[in-house]
Amino acid sequence: MDVEYYEEYVRNSRGVKLFTCRWLPVSSPKALVFLCHGYGMECSDFMKGCGTRLANYGYAVVGIDYEGHGRSMGARCYIKKFENIVNDCSDFFKSICGKEEYKDKRRFLYGESMGGAVALLIHKSDPAFWHGAVLVAPMCKISEKVKPHPVVISMLTTVEDIIPKWKIVPTKDVIEASFKDPVKREEIRGNRLIYQEKPRLKTALEMLRTSMNLEDSLSQVTLPFFVLHGEADTVTDPDVSRALYELAGSVDKTMKLYPGMWHGLTSGEPDNNIEAVFKDITAWLDKRSEGDGMVPLAENFQHNSSPVVTERVTAAKWSRSITGQKQHKKRLGGRYLCGWKGSQMHHNYEMQA
Repeated sequence: MDVEYYEEYVRNSRGVKLFTCRWLPVSSPKALVFLCHGYGMECSDFMKGCGTRLANYGYAVVGIDYEGHGRSMGARCYIKKFENIVNDCSDFFKSICGKEEYKDKRRFLYGESMGGAVALLIHKSDPAFWHGAVLVAPMCKISEKVKPHPVVISMLTTVEDIIPKWKIVPTKDVIEASFKDPVKREEIRGNRLIYQEKPRLKTALEMLRTSMNLEDSLSQVTLPFFVLHGEADTVTDPDVSRALYELAGSVDKTMKLYPGMWHGLTSGEPDNNIEAVFKDITAWLDKRSEGDGMVPLAENFQHNSSPVVTERVTAAKWSRSITGQKQHKKRLGGRYLCGWKGSQMHHNYEMQA
């Protein structure tokens, strides 16, 4: 299928020029998918594969670079208020939904990592507007293993308005830890639109506060969602996605863990893994873009494609058994804010109806 690509700049409510892009199928789209990229990332290049794939499957895909990210204006990767990102995305996405040719189309959010938090907060601001969300390794809770001590948070907060833009937050090489395929990893490292320096102080604190606030309100998530996570992810803890699944108030919710996969499920894995992930994503979207958009809870969402083991968890309870096997944590050590984590034990999960 042919895909048409468009770029456009818009101005947010604060007058800042923001970059936007779209991947459109030639024929009328099945539905609309709105991209929320991760921290330090951008849409036009880094998420090109995602946009192109989904457009080839018949979806209109729309992305925006947050203020200070990618091709958008603003201090590089400086997040003064997280709600600014949420409001900018919501305003722009709704402007697209309001176009005459899209008024009868279903509307889905798609968030990766920090973009998962953005997607959930967009939904929270208008719960009845969105028909569902695809959340890839979302940042929506701080792992208990790395949650900063309140004293540390208090100390940083006292100076955040004095040195808000200082790049002083210690971090490891997240690109090295996120993307398994070495060729893809170096291509991503070579993308100069991606922010690769230390996080700014206020940015880190805004991400921390956002994660903690989301953690306290996961029960308020009510839209249908599909959360995906690599079991070998050392950047965001798979337990974060488990908590989202278990605590969310959504009736239609699905979670899938991918054994052996890292954080970059859609861009950093070998090609066959990426294709398997997108097969799952498009299957989930297809079922909710037709008819009344609801899928019977008893439906078994499975396929047998190698190398991924598919788990359908809608209306199921988790039974945990700790195997004692350590995950591959050597590639990323230390403690991180905002869902980034250090070492932990490997957990196997099985479902019980």
